[in-house]
Amino acid sequence: MIENDAFNGLSHLQYLFIENNNIQSLSKYAFRGLKSLNHLSLENNNLLTLPRDIFMNLYVLTHLDLRGNAFHCDCKVKWLIEWIQMANTTVPPVYCASPSRYQNVRINYLPIKDFDCISTEFTTYQTLPFQSISVESFLYANDLYVTFAQANNGNCTFLMWDHVEMVFRKSENISAQAAVYCKPLVIKGQLYIVVAQLFRGSHIYRWDSYGGKFTKMQDIDATKIRKPNDIETFTVDGDWYFVIADSSKAGVTTIYKWNTNGFYSHQSLHMWHRDTDVEFVEMDNKAKLILSSSTQTPVIYQWNRAHRLFNYLTEIPNMLDVHAVKHFRIKKAVYLCLTRFIGDSKVMKWENQQFTEIQALPSRGAMIVQPFRVAQWQYVVLGNDFSFSHVYLWDGEKLIFGHFHEWNVRAPRAFHLVPIDSMHLVLASSFKGNTIIYRHVVVDMSA
Repeated sequence: MIENDAFNGLSHLQYLFIENNNIQSLSKYAFRGLKSLNHLSLENNNLLTLPRDIFMNLYVLTHLDLRGNAFHCDCKVKWLIEWIQMANTTVPPVYCASPSRYQNVRINYLPIKDFDCISTEFTTYQTLPFQSISVESFLYANDLYVTFAQANNGNCTFLMWDHVEMVFRKSENISAQAAVYCKPLVIKGQLYIVVAQLFRGSHIYRWDSYGGKFTKMQDIDATKIRKPNDIETFTVDGDWYFVIADSSKAGVTTIYKWNTNGFYSHQSLHMWHRDTDVEFVEMDNKAKLILSSSTQTPVIYQWNRAHRLFNYLTEIPNMLDVHAVKHFRIKKAVYLCLTRFIGDSKVMKWENQQFTEIQALPSRGAMIVQPFRVAQWQYVVLGNDFSFSHVYLWDGEKLIFGHFHEWNVRAPRAFHLVPIDSMHLVLASSFKGNTIIYRHVVVDMSA
């Protein structure tokens, strides 16, 4: 082993021969300070790999001899391939000793494309000591907040991101018995929260920045919204809307529109079908709503610009009892994930004015699905009541999802991606345990 700064003080050294020494490894900064070195020989040692950028500061190096070493050509040799090809240094032919597929292949002839050295993983970042059944994030007054519906504790709890401590900390609270959803809307700089409650009515709260508290602004018609299950917000033709999916036998999924005095009932959809989820998506340059139901197949409505209403468009066949429906995009294509408690969940693609199945995901006990994208990686996570939640990663060559990871979240009810401070965090709400925050980590195996 040659340690860091082994040649400290030899700034005028020009030739260095370290041959036939049975050296097994070099520290990354072993040659630091050798500003005049132009000839280096490491011939006939037992080197399997070299630290990334070990030759970076050898500015006048013109000859490097690495022959006679048993290099293992995996991701850790990728940087060396690129360096040999780009550096203004003469390197006599050096060959791979392993693995077998590269044995006796000259290192600088190895194809870079064979070395996909970037991998990802999710690590636990923060644990929040409470149960929750929904989570949403929003920006207000240049700060990032998240809000959780806590049905058991009877609260809409707000946390604010602390840029110093790099964690979420407690902020505000709205008392809301049996809250199932706390949906934020920021309209023209004003913050509103739609609070959906089971059997106690739903309400809209407004943040009073002068008083420093939330005040109830209006009630939502209890004859239409009896058992809310999901809330989706969207804008169409410059106007703000939110839609509440109602899962009761007597209620009706209803769209509300913003005007200067508040929100009013704009349109009722899909009466008496026990709707479980609603998703807003733009396809074919037209706004659409997709409603899933416990009593029939999912229904797609399309925005009619002339009448400023959503009209029935089509259904998604052979998909009964869908608990959640979420969309994602890859390039220009629109895909849909549909989750069922009994039976396989599905991934579908929008083609020729309809969704067609491209993949089934085993998911007995699944209650929630959430696709999210981080840089070039497209994921989807299926939350399960009986086992681990399963994270899948999109395979760009096969055009399907492959199993990637498992999360131990008890009875998950929502997953939400939050990018903040050069990190990507996924908040996982749990109906029976602590809410968990995972961090997406990129690992460069060539380093």
